[in-house]
Amino acid sequence: VQLQASGGGLVQAGGSLRLSCTASGRTLSSSAMGWFRQAPGKERKFLAAIGSSGGNIYYTDSVKGRFTISRDNAKNTVYLQMNSLKPEDTAVYYCAARDSKSAVFTTPSLYPYWGQGTLVTVSS
Repeated sequence: VQLQASGGGLVQAGGSLRLSCTASGRTLSSSAMGWFRQAPGKERKFLAAIGSSGGNIYYTDSVKGRFTISRDNAKNTVYLQMNSLKPEDTAVYYCAARDSKSAVFTTPSLYPYWGQGTLVTVSS
């Protein structure tokens, strides 16, 4: 499966962006999906994950209430709506997929499929 992340860009603090992750080569309807980010010189960090049917969702504390993960299996796409962005949200954002019926995963090494990343820059 190939994942294509898009939607990044430059936004002012307090603004919003919606990232998309679209799959080709196979359906995502049987996959748990996750969003991660990596700032320069830092390790890749978990942000949010969603189960294959959308009924199981988990966020890391730093984005709870600001970021929303969702999915449209008919469009083979997962989204990350990001609101109230802060300069510290600046990073390359990655989507990832793993075959799973309902569980969600927060550890990068558990995801075999990754998108190429999309850069989000939040100016102060």
